[in-house]
Amino acid sequence: MSKERARRRAEREAEAERLAAALAERQARAARRRQLRNRLTGSAAGGVVAGVVGGVVGRVTAVLPRPSRPVRVARQRGYIARRRRTENAVLAVLWFLVQVLAWILLDSWMARLAVLLGSILVVPVLVTIVFDRRS
Repeated sequence: MSKERARRRAEREAEAERLAAALAERQARAARRRQLRNRLTGSAAGGVVAGVVGGVVGRVTAVLPRPSRPVRVARQRGYIARRRRTENAVLAVLWFLVQVLAWILLDSWMARLAVLLGSILVVPVLVTIVFDRRS
C-alpha cells in the first residue's frame, strides 16, 4: 500500500513540476512581449532614454503609436474562404486588365470613362452569375 501511495505522490509531484515549468515559460514569454511592446510604443520604462550618444542628447525608442486596444488582424481559414479569396483576386486582376486594355486601345476619354463605369456596373452582375455563393 505504501508503495502505491509513494508512486501516486511521485506522479503528483512530477505533474506539479511540469505545470510550474509551463507557468514559468508563459510568464517569461509575457514579460518578453511586454518589454518589446514597451520598447516599440515608448510607454513606461521603455520611453525616452537620456544620454549623449554620438552628439545626440536623448534617444526616443517609441516608433509606433500606442493603440487604444489590441488590434488583431486575422483572416478566415478553410477551403471556402480560400476559394473566395482566389475568386476575388481573379476578378480584381481581370477588372484591372480590362481597364489597362481600354486605356491602351481607346483614344477617346469618353470611351475610357464608359468602360470604367460599365465595368463597375457589370462586375457585380458577373459575380452573381458566375460564382454561386449561396451554398
